[in-house]
Amino acid sequence: MHNLIKELFLKKLNNPILKELSDSAFINYKEKIAFTTDSFVVSPLSFPGADIGKLAVCGTVNDLVMQGAAPEYLSLALIIEEGLDYKTLERIVDSISVNAKEAGVYFVTGDLKVVERGACDKIFINTSGIGRVVKNKKLSLKNIKAKDKIIITGNIAQHGLAVLAKRKELDLGFNIKSDCAALNRLLIPILRKTDGIKFMRDPTRGGVATALNEITEGSRLGIVIEEKNIPISTKVRAASELLGIDPFYIANEGIAILVVNPDSAKGILRLLRKHPLGKNAQIIGEVGKKPKGRVILNTVVGSQRIVDMLTSEPLPRIC
Repeated sequence: MHNLIKELFLKKLNNPILKELSDSAFINYKEKIAFTTDSFVVSPLSFPGADIGKLAVCGTVNDLVMQGAAPEYLSLALIIEEGLDYKTLERIVDSISVNAKEAGVYFVTGDLKVVERGACDKIFINTSGIGRVVKNKKLSLKNIKAKDKIIITGNIAQHGLAVLAKRKELDLGFNIKSDCAALNRLLIPILRKTDGIKFMRDPTRGGVATALNEITEGSRLGIVIEEKNIPISTKVRAASELLGIDPFYIANEGIAILVVNPDSAKGILRLLRKHPLGKNAQIIGEVGKKPKGRVILNTVVGSQRIVDMLTSEPLPRIC
């Protein structure tokens, strides 16, 4: 284990804090910080557009960003099944290294456990993260008011479909790739430029529908969204119809839902669209006092339907 830590992990992820190899990383902060942790058990380990390593970095980075914090330091804990091929492990660690560098974060502490064959599915990863809050104003559901606008930063439903197609070996012919991406380069600069963002949520497990319902539940307000404004690729729409899956409930790993001041909405949208990760951003709806606690979708055919919270998992183990 000592050799593995030094020859693989320390070699790939080395920095002045990690090389101390202490039980805990000592980081001195005077400012307000955010701290988060998440575990990743996706199957299969690799899928179009990403793998479990990239997911572990981006997922924790994005959790910090949603709280208005610029991610800086992460921990890495691996639970590995006995017999895992070394090359598979090396590819995952390479992916973690590359994506950490792209996101501008450092792994400063970690843990490694090996369990007997059959005790886990190849590899499980836990990452924790610390970030510096960029402003004193806290992003919170309590900030949301009627007439606030809802913005989504990119195309929906790509991650879940990419994992499903790979897992089930479905030759759909659509070449859908996961949207997995770290959102700090997109959103932190905008947070520094404007006070118009009141709340953010990344629509991962349960998709856009579940995230919007969590917002209405927490704010005790309602949301009306326009189906025609939802950014979704033609390929994802076709694949969803073919498989009989509602794209509103499919997991995403590289987009965010923003609740913003109505006066700031167009300006924030322009800023988002200047970045590659926000080029497809759209204002999709508005917060209102009615229907209280509900999400209503105005469909392209002129009708309305209630968008409920996800009650079951159509695709388990997508993150």
